[in-house]
Amino acid sequence: MEKYIRINKIDNVIVALEDINPGDCVLIDDKTIVAKDLIPAGHKMAVTSLSKGAKVIKYGQPIGAVKEDTAEGSHIHIHNLVTLLSESKEYSYEPLPLESKENSYGPMIGGLSSSISKKRDTFMGYERADGRVGIRNEIWIISTVGCVAKVAEKIASMANRHLHDGIDEVVALTHPYGCSQMGEDQENTRKVLANLIKHPNAGGVLVLGLGCENSNIEVLKPYLGDYDKERIRFLVAQECEDEILKGVDIVDELMMLASSDVRKPVSLSKLVVGLKCGGSDGFSGITANPCVGVFSDLLINNGGTTILTEVPEMFGAETLLMNRCENKEIFDKTVNLINDFKDYFTSHGQTVYENPSPGNKKGGISTLEDKSLGCTQKSGSTPVKGVLKYAEPVSHEGLNLLSAPGNDLVAATALAASGAQIVLFTTGRGTPFSCPVPTVKISSNSTLFEGKRNWIDFNAGEVVEGSNVEAVGGQLFDFVMEVAEGKKVKSELAGFHDMAIFKQGVTL
Repeated sequence: MEKYIRINKIDNVIVALEDINPGDCVLIDDKTIVAKDLIPAGHKMAVTSLSKGAKVIKYGQPIGAVKEDTAEGSHIHIHNLVTLLSESKEYSYEPLPLESKENSYGPMIGGLSSSISKKRDTFMGYERADGRVGIRNEIWIISTVGCVAKVAEKIASMANRHLHDGIDEVVALTHPYGCSQMGEDQENTRKVLANLIKHPNAGGVLVLGLGCENSNIEVLKPYLGDYDKERIRFLVAQECEDEILKGVDIVDELMMLASSDVRKPVSLSKLVVGLKCGGSDGFSGITANPCVGVFSDLLINNGGTTILTEVPEMFGAETLLMNRCENKEIFDKTVNLINDFKDYFTSHGQTVYENPSPGNKKGGISTLEDKSLGCTQKSGSTPVKGVLKYAEPVSHEGLNLLSAPGNDLVAATALAASGAQIVLFTTGRGTPFSCPVPTVKISSNSTLFEGKRNWIDFNAGEVVEGSNVEAVGGQLFDFVMEVAEGKKVKSELAGFHDMAIFKQGVTL
């Protein structure tokens, strides 16, 4: 294993793959550079002298500027690097050729090689009455309001003691909202709940309401449109003597109906996968995110769909996505996606670029550009086909961009609400959380994978240990197909199912 990597040939920094100590020598372009500082694994070292204000280049793109004259061999991080981002920016549509290597998983990788162009037409899934396909046959209990959250959890706990054959699990999806909300927040809650109520991973759904909430069942029903009245049932807690026993009875009826559902071959075009990252480190943009980019291209090339979200973590790399938009209309929607989120930040008195978390910084990420250029590699190299508002269902096959924040639970829930049956979650720090759908944890480094096997499902750290990004991405594609056909991920085995709705406004 090499001690460092230079991601792009024009980069003026390298990334340490293991600690580089003061006095250690590295060879760059036939030139020996002596490290002046300790460069922790995942962190950056200058490979040329930089004058104050000079741009630091990583991934072939600027990630900031140095605050002071900086000698070659110096550690480049938050102490001497400042962002170049600002709240306002003018955008112009400059589409790149589809074959451009600068328009792929990362400038260091290039386009999808024919050697791993996996061909797959179908997978084994559950076809629902509306034509969509589920990858699980679960019964969901969805609360309309936080007041009945514990009731929903109690019903699920009791029902899981007597699962019917063919049912994966009874899952309570709860949240603190549905009442005391105004305007867009209330609308978003209703849209998210309606989308989840009709999600194909559920073979049956019990919608549990209190009765006096703003988003009560009768208010919520019009948001559902046409729905399967046999598989979607409703219970108002204030209108029955014992809502827990009544709920258990309804869930038992739903299990009897759904237990007859069986997997059968369905088109891969029915598979929608959400793309999300959290707790990134200096390896995320070298290993896990590019591997997910390979996966995304493979799935889309086989007719499937991926959704990329976390708009704040597009800041600094947004033009790369904009120039991949299929047409000017999609470009304009992407510009609005970015600017609307910038307005959201500034309207709350916040800057758009104070994003890297303490864990990100500890792992070697210095600026939002640094983080974003690594994060957006999850999108692969295919054209952007659709741009979705928060809580909007996906309708375009191929790569879609979704409006949602970076928060792990909120963004992952948004992906599920827009139609993702699986979420791929890359991480350099690790997390046990899940969302309403199977959440595949992909580690950026092998140390995390070995240390948290109870959290991590797939190790992309092998990329810096001699494996090829495309090959590991191909292995990830195979792993996700196994998950789609029933293999449980670690968070499912732990019984974790989280849900969080985006809150922006006033609480009454």
